[in-house]
Amino acid sequence: MDFENNNWVWEGMYYYPRLFGGIMLTAALLGLSTSYFVGISVPTLLYPFADRSIFHKKKHGKKRIHVYMDGCFDLMHYGHANALRQAKALGDELVVGVVSDEEIIATKGPPVLCMEERLALVSGLKWVDEVISSAPYEITEEFMNRLFNEYNIDYIIHGDDPCLLPDGTDAYALAKKAGRYKQIKRTEGVSSTDIVGRILSSAKSRNTPQDCSNSSPTGEADSIKNKCGEEKQAKGGHISHFLPTSRRIVQFSNGKGPGPNSRVVYIDGAFDLFHAGHVEILRRARQLGDFLLVGIYPDQTVSELRGHQYPLMNLYERSLSVLACRYVDEVIIGAPWEVTQDMITTFNISVVVHGTVSESNSSMEGGQDPYAVPKSMGIFQVIESPKDITTTSVAQRIIANHEIYVKRNTKKAASEKKYYAQRKYVSGD
Repeated sequence: MDFENNNWVWEGMYYYPRLFGGIMLTAALLGLSTSYFVGISVPTLLYPFADRSIFHKKKHGKKRIHVYMDGCFDLMHYGHANALRQAKALGDELVVGVVSDEEIIATKGPPVLCMEERLALVSGLKWVDEVISSAPYEITEEFMNRLFNEYNIDYIIHGDDPCLLPDGTDAYALAKKAGRYKQIKRTEGVSSTDIVGRILSSAKSRNTPQDCSNSSPTGEADSIKNKCGEEKQAKGGHISHFLPTSRRIVQFSNGKGPGPNSRVVYIDGAFDLFHAGHVEILRRARQLGDFLLVGIYPDQTVSELRGHQYPLMNLYERSLSVLACRYVDEVIIGAPWEVTQDMITTFNISVVVHGTVSESNSSMEGGQDPYAVPKSMGIFQVIESPKDITTTSVAQRIIANHEIYVKRNTKKAASEKKYYAQRKYVSGD
């Protein structure tokens, strides 16, 4: 038969393969002539059925969208994580470029974290599929073509805040001109500049301690207490502008609990100023089971453990940073310092772990062991910390180069103030 004269048959077989297959099978079983079906023989019918998967691919196949976003990711925080979450939502595969130390020095000043640490933080995020190290700060034509040809990038993503080169031009001008640029909403209330400011303020408040005891006369004691309370709240005059919402927590969550037979691993801590050491210890902890539950201490507990200038990030900020980590399945927001029997039973915890590197607990040293219960149950385990980084050691890098970062922050803070003054509502996120 002539194929062109029987398009209705072929279309019917393509869109209703089971129906036509059933008709032909019935015809064969009844010994009916296949001439009833416009002269098509049974052997001829086998050809399109054998290859119909090809047609299905053409009809239903969907091209995977690859998106690219870059950044310095210095002192990485939940704002960076939320930006990458939004970028991933615009495609199927997210490739992230981490700007080199040399380019950061040339455009912004010295980074706090080295390239290795920044790569560990970015790679540890649950939304990141691939990382390009030493990416350029400016999207040049050469690098843009490399993204398009080598990484199959469809769109280049950046936030709604301007990204200007030292000469005042737009770093993403070429991507915009090529029609391959998409914009996301900047996360409110946090930036690396803001965090550097918190660290500098905390150092200042630590150098001017206040006596918060009751040894002074009543009126004077009340005044000192009020002042100390304000310091604790503002961390030396620097207040967080983060506005936590239930929607943001849901966006960062996996939304899945452990299975009935899952091996639940529990680790706790402050996780203040989330750094590469945190990522690596969480990775090690996750390898010990099927589900990693992380307890995050409330602000008051952290202050009691480390001093009134801590934490640098509040409870909700720290919770989002931990939730963004690909190795974490769930967090307890405001976990108790002591791991109790009731906690172990409630969350079906199989093993409680603690790293070998941690901040000193000055005010609670010599007190009750927070891991006494899991130790008595034989489910406590110490794991080797892969890195010796701590929140204090990261903060000390800034404090040791106080003048450089004060100068850098003054310039950056002015540009951020201008951005917020001119800022308009951006939908999405």
